[in-house]
Amino acid sequence: MDIYNVEAAEILAHETLNLPIGEAAPIYEKLLATFPTAAKYWKQYVESYIVTNDEETAKQIFSRCLLTCPHINLWRCYINFIKKVNSKRGSEGLEETKKAFDFMLNYVGNDVASGPVWMEYIAFLKSMPVMTPQEESHRMTTIRKVYQKAILVPTSHVEQLWKDYDNFENSVSRTLAKGLLSEYQPKFNSAKAVYRERKKYIDDIDWGMLATPSTGSYKEEQQCLAWKRLLTFEKGNPQRIDVTAANRRITFTYEQCLMYLYHHPDVWYDYATWHAKNGSTDSAIKIFQRAVKALPGSEVLKYAFAELEESVGAIQPAKTIYESLVAENASMSSLAHIQFIRFLRRTEGIEAARKYFLEVRKLPSCTYHVYVAYATMSFCLDKDAKVAQNVFEVGLKRFMQEPGYVLEYADFLCRLNDDRNVRALFERALSLLPPEESVEVWKRFAQFEQIYGDLSSMLKVEQRRKEALSRTSEDVVSSLENTLYDVVSRYNYMDLWPCSSKELDYLSRQEWLAKNMCKKADRSVMLTSGGGSTLDKGTVGVGANAKLLPQSTKVVRPETSRMVIYDPRQMKGPVISATSSGYTKEVDEIFKMLSPPLMSFITNLPAIEGPSPDIDIVLSVLLQSTLPTGHDVGKPSAPVPGPATSDISGPRNQNGSVRRPPKRKAVERQEEEDAAAAAQSRAMPDIFRLRQIQRSRGGGPAQSGSAAMSSGSMFSGEQSANSSS
Repeated sequence: MDIYNVEAAEILAHETLNLPIGEAAPIYEKLLATFPTAAKYWKQYVESYIVTNDEETAKQIFSRCLLTCPHINLWRCYINFIKKVNSKRGSEGLEETKKAFDFMLNYVGNDVASGPVWMEYIAFLKSMPVMTPQEESHRMTTIRKVYQKAILVPTSHVEQLWKDYDNFENSVSRTLAKGLLSEYQPKFNSAKAVYRERKKYIDDIDWGMLATPSTGSYKEEQQCLAWKRLLTFEKGNPQRIDVTAANRRITFTYEQCLMYLYHHPDVWYDYATWHAKNGSTDSAIKIFQRAVKALPGSEVLKYAFAELEESVGAIQPAKTIYESLVAENASMSSLAHIQFIRFLRRTEGIEAARKYFLEVRKLPSCTYHVYVAYATMSFCLDKDAKVAQNVFEVGLKRFMQEPGYVLEYADFLCRLNDDRNVRALFERALSLLPPEESVEVWKRFAQFEQIYGDLSSMLKVEQRRKEALSRTSEDVVSSLENTLYDVVSRYNYMDLWPCSSKELDYLSRQEWLAKNMCKKADRSVMLTSGGGSTLDKGTVGVGANAKLLPQSTKVVRPETSRMVIYDPRQMKGPVISATSSGYTKEVDEIFKMLSPPLMSFITNLPAIEGPSPDIDIVLSVLLQSTLPTGHDVGKPSAPVPGPATSDISGPRNQNGSVRRPPKRKAVERQEEEDAAAAAQSRAMPDIFRLRQIQRSRGGGPAQSGSAAMSSGSMFSGEQSANSSS
């Protein structure tokens, strides 16, 4: 069952609206446990309690969702609830409402849709009663400060707020207003310009999307890109405000982003590292704590969190994170053990790391990676080759069947320049490994001999490798043969090759063809044995063994450098100057010689993109077609031979048989054929004129082809008219 089924959640939330709050509450809790940042569900949930006047429960719900859901509609629901609760509490209630407005605007005042909230707050301040001139002065100062904050926020109502502020200052003091307005005019202009730019990014965001784990869908990717573009825009501080206000705006944008990309670890990581880069390590730690709580299955976030804690010197918190990783993944992966060993080596020393390694190696789930990691750490960090070799030897008893472990041990011995033990290791491992698992070991053995051995040992190992791996090949003979490709593999070094890239490609393909020769020969025999008696001359070999050879070993490759992807938009016709009618002068002259129906047909042809047929072939087919004569115009087609119900009602002879018309005379038949030939000869000039038009038009070749193919019906109509006349 998919608990993140968005459609099912929407249906369930809609049906819950009609349920009593006692039945709806468990459904809301289940929905919000799955979608904890769905502001619309929180709003729907809390409104169901507000309707029933359950103020305490409503307050508890608001305390759970407001700080994690900076959605303007949810916060407006909150402020309406506070106003309702404090409406009958007099001055004390007004003060509580004022605090709620300040609290709200501190969190969502930077929202692009917060303009109405600023205006509502200002209207609320203007409506507060005052008793003394001091209170009036204090109220005016408060309103002025709110206006000055509001016009700095790039919202959809910033222009209206500026007009209201202008009127407010002029109503108080025109002298003071002139100085204040001139001071804030550039700031308002900047906010207005930033709003236009900000709106371009915000319009790409789907504000109704629910936060679900990543599915890789196109819509999801587009939303991720839209949010990242908006974050990049806000980080650039386009309004050039002070750092504190800019950081508050970026924080708000990140919090809004997490409402919809709650299950995306990269967003959490970017948010935390942004705080850390700006010097707010405590805020970064809090973000990581929220992240690992939101995504408990994300190991990479926990490693990043531990890294941050360790970087600021918080060793014990970092150790706690590593211990939680080990506890969660002890039976699944050795990565947590390896990283914990490295952490202990960095923070507590060699002895702590060694002690933990000795504990881990006893676990049944311990893999060879732990041995390799600890031995490498001892050799590279502690500079103790003896301990490292002892660890490898102990692990070899347990992981001799692991090619990866053998190769790591061989690399370590090569660092020690211990070629004798390297050869002994390869011999021991290859004697135990099955052929299908020893391919990489044999390859490394051959490479080792190329560096540390002489020519005879190198050739000997190469031959042994062929003999060992030939057991896995169906064609034993060809796999044992020496080829030029083997010489290339022996005498190359790093990215230097003893042949050109073209020769190397040729040799590699020949090597592949030789290995697959038997398979192709068997398939060829199966096809030729049941494919009939006709054979191509190129597939017939000379000698008794010809049938065992592949049908063709020559690989024909297309000339990709000359290939052009078909695109009708790239096909440009001849550059011809057109008249006002859209055609050339030559075409207009030809149109004058055509009959009106044919000219109308050509001018109304649609532009069709696609491959075009050969016009000459199409016209030749049309010319050779039997065209209807004037006698057949308007007459129904001849009936299909066979019995029909219409024969019953036809005229009959006296004996009951159907009366049939007399046969046509030979003279009449000859006259009809002559008339048809004459009609066809009269239509030919029109066809040739059409051909000239299609070749001289400025349109694409596809349009010309469609015109030629569609002209048959028009010709038949004209010929019918000519014949009838």
